[in-house]
Amino acid sequence: MSELSDAELLALFRKEESRHYAFNLIVRKHQRRLYGFIRRMVTDHDEAQDVLQNTFIKAWHGLPAFREEAQLFSWLYRIAHNECLNHLRRLKRRLFVNHDQVIERLTTTLDSSEHFNGDAIQRKLQRAVMRLPDKQRAVFNMKYFDAMKYEDMSRVTGTSVGALKSSFHIAVKKIEQWLVTDQTLMASDRSKHPNSDD
Repeated sequence: MSELSDAELLALFRKEESRHYAFNLIVRKHQRRLYGFIRRMVTDHDEAQDVLQNTFIKAWHGLPAFREEAQLFSWLYRIAHNECLNHLRRLKRRLFVNHDQVIERLTTTLDSSEHFNGDAIQRKLQRAVMRLPDKQRAVFNMKYFDAMKYEDMSRVTGTSVGALKSSFHIAVKKIEQWLVTDQTLMASDRSKHPNSDD
């Protein structure tokens, strides 16, 4: 069976007898891409799965009132975006830690996870991205990794296109600066310990 359009899935969802079937198809169609975004925000696989599950629970309850002016994926992405930010806020409260300590925990998870299998350059980029404030990190992830248009990002975040462009530009500058700083520190460390293994 060929993949149904969102309009066809929503029509199926609105019929009582096919609601569960339609929702399962919606989950299968969108879960991979949503998981990628969530995972880049929270880094831990199990926590990302929890956030994804919460996203779809909220979607199940919200779909009967969903208006088709928005794209279904943008609407789901908005829920996932909000769930990520809520999860990170809860993490800070639960651990009684500040932003820097949460970043340390998230980057440690990133480094020790078998689910992140990128090369050294990708890991450096991911570590730099993790240092961004949560909302700025979400904007960077949407634009850089998911190649979203600013108009779609605006619908997801509820932020103006101009503010999103500015936020992305600032995020890129910060990441570039951090990557250059890290390279400088590594080169300095190698010059002090020329015989150490890298």
